[in-house]
Amino acid sequence: MAEEEVKAVKPGVVQLPYRWAIGEAGLKFFQGMKNKKIMGTKCPKCGKVLVPGRKFCTTCFVDLTDWVEVSDKGTLEAWTLVKYPFIEQPAKPPYIIARIKLDGADSSFYHYLGGIDLSDLDKVKKQVKIGAKVGAVWKNKTIGEIMDIEYFKLV
Repeated sequence: MAEEEVKAVKPGVVQLPYRWAIGEAGLKFFQGMKNKKIMGTKCPKCGKVLVPGRKFCTTCFVDLTDWVEVSDKGTLEAWTLVKYPFIEQPAKPPYIIARIKLDGADSSFYHYLGGIDLSDLDKVKKQVKIGAKVGAVWKNKTIGEIMDIEYFKLV
């Protein structure tokens, strides 16, 4: 009977539209992006700077009200090459998603790594190294969203 039940299942895709409420911290972060600034919050207890800025420290759990600007340059901590498409994907594969620790921040920031020929994976692996320095490539016209930075490039 279990085999018959499995055959009776019809595969399908469920899409759930949603909208994010960015809150006060998100609003301040994206206002900074509009002005080509990356903003974080600094914990008064442990001194960590979290980017994007948050309402509370993820280590101390104290409220964060002090905003600081961090550099749009940083260090590559991890990366992955995305080769396969999926629903609502923001870019057409192939592309690299990178975890970047921005100078002046104590947390990581995720974004695209661009300006790299992705046609030969062996060459990519030789060029893209953990610990490499990267810098933001900003759009000419910013509107206050994460994609105001087109991508980060190796510097």
